[in-house]
Amino acid sequence: MQPTANPNAYKILVVDDDPDIVELLEYNLRKEGYEVASAPDGRKALEVAPLFGPDIILLDVMMPNLDGIAACRQLREQPKFKDTYIIFLTARAEEFSEVAAFDAGADDFIAKPIKPRALLSRLAAFVRRDKDPQQVSDTIEINGLKIDRTGFAVYQEGRKISLPKKEFELLAFLAASPHKVFGRDELLQNIWGNDVFVLARTVDVHIRKVREKVGDHHIQTIKGVGYKFNTDN
Repeated sequence: MQPTANPNAYKILVVDDDPDIVELLEYNLRKEGYEVASAPDGRKALEVAPLFGPDIILLDVMMPNLDGIAACRQLREQPKFKDTYIIFLTARAEEFSEVAAFDAGADDFIAKPIKPRALLSRLAAFVRRDKDPQQVSDTIEINGLKIDRTGFAVYQEGRKISLPKKEFELLAFLAASPHKVFGRDELLQNIWGNDVFVLARTVDVHIRKVREKVGDHHIQTIKGVGYKFNTDN
């Protein structure tokens, strides 16, 4: 089905091998004013995405030809989709599936059966944040890092470090209160929100990925409690 032609609409690519789910999502998304395209599997999604240029990708995990995890990894390898908002849709709620999804570069995770109203609420919250950068309009300079919360950029000794949005938000949140220890549940609530179905292990995955990019010493693990930003050199 061809996308609609509203130039101001956010573009959403729906990737799922179940035509009933695709039809349900396309109908509800278009009704809300989004521009929508679809693909039946990960391989086709890799063909459609560069042509369509989605702002948001709704990506099923279990699909033929190329599953969602592999497709997400390949999309993230392309600079054009480094910051694209990717939400996984899956009936599999096992922890390994969720951890694999976030490890591949997912921003969010929604379990099936999908409730259109909840999904639309999640998307609307993303659009509000994306359109209103004033809520994160300052810069943090701490322990050799410069965190530009307006431009979603991190610099270390003048070198720019690229982080996906959720990793950036987690680092910036911890750095904004460097002397406070945050538990996993508190981090989940502040970074992912109350209505997002994610496991505490998700925080650990994102912490590990942030450490890989900015260095192990910036985020300290407080055993049995949670994490804090380390201000010691």
